[in-house]
Amino acid sequence: MAPSAISEVPPSVLPTKVKDQVQQSDAGVPMRDGLDKTPLEAISHGTALPGIPTFSSFVEERKHILTHMAATFRFVARQGFTEGMAGHISVRDPEHEHLMWMNPLGRHFGMMTAGDLICLDINTGRIVGGNTSRPANAAGFLIHSAVHKRRPHDIHAICHFHSIAGRAWSAFARPLDMLSQDICNFHNAHAVYADYGGIVFGNTEGERIADALGQHNKGAILMNHGLITVGWTVDEAGFMFGLLDRGCQIQLQVEAAAASGLKKNIISDEEAAYNFTMASEKNALYREAQPDLEYEFMMAGGEEVVAKGFEALSPLQL
Repeated sequence: MAPSAISEVPPSVLPTKVKDQVQQSDAGVPMRDGLDKTPLEAISHGTALPGIPTFSSFVEERKHILTHMAATFRFVARQGFTEGMAGHISVRDPEHEHLMWMNPLGRHFGMMTAGDLICLDINTGRIVGGNTSRPANAAGFLIHSAVHKRRPHDIHAICHFHSIAGRAWSAFARPLDMLSQDICNFHNAHAVYADYGGIVFGNTEGERIADALGQHNKGAILMNHGLITVGWTVDEAGFMFGLLDRGCQIQLQVEAAAASGLKKNIISDEEAAYNFTMASEKNALYREAQPDLEYEFMMAGGEEVVAKGFEALSPLQL
C-alpha cells in the first residue's frame, strides 16, 4: 500500500458459509447459515486485512493509482504477457471521470513508471496531460473508451493483453468451465466475443467488445485475439487478468487430458456461485493483487522508484 494511504473503506458484508447448518427458505430452497462477515474478515484469522484505501486529496489518490498501474504493468511483464507494442491498461481518473490514463505506445511494460503514463479524454480521445513524449495506442483507446463509456459506474480499470494461453483458448470461442475454486471468480461473469473483426482501427470493434462485456461481466475471451478484464481498481483488473489467463491454461491442459478418456469434474453452479460471492468482491480483489505488486516494488528498489516522474507529469488541460 502506498505511504499516502489515509483510511480504509469497509468492505461490503457477506454471509459466512457453514456447511453443516443448511436451512430451508420459505420457498424450500437451501440457505447458507452463519455469521455475517466481509470476504476479508472471512479469510483473515485475526485482524482483517484492510480493503481499498481512501485519500485526503485527489493528488495523493492519483499518485497511488498511477503507481499501482505501473506496478501492474511490471507484473504483466514478469508473467510474459508482452507482445511487441500490443496490450494496454486504462484507469479512470479519480477526480475527472471523463478522463482516463493509459500506457504510452512502445514502452516496455517491465520499465513502466507512473511518470510514463498519458491522460486522455474518454469521449474525444484528446490527450489532455501526463507524459506526452510518446503517443497512446490508437486501438487501445478505441477499446477502452467504449468500455468506460458503457459502464461508468462500476468499471474504473481495464486490462487487455495478448497472452499465450488466452490466445490459444480463444481459438475455441468457448467460455471456461468452473474447473477450480479460483476460476469461480468468473462464474457467470465472463463472456466470449466470437466475432473477430481484425485489428481495431475503428469504433465498431471496440463497441462490439463492450457489448460482449455487457453490464456485469468481469472479463471476456476475445476469439483469435486475447483477453480483457475489468475492475473497480487497477489492482483488481490486473489480478483478474492473471487469473483469467491461468484459467485458460488450466482449461487447455484439462481438455488435453480429457481427450484420453479422463473424466472432467466441474464445480456445481451452487458452489461456484458461493465462491463467487465470497471471493469476487472489490475489496478482496484489491487485496489479492497486493502480494504481486509489493513484490514488484521490492524488485524495483522501492515504491518510489515505480512512482518516479509523477510530479513531472504535464498538468491536465480540462
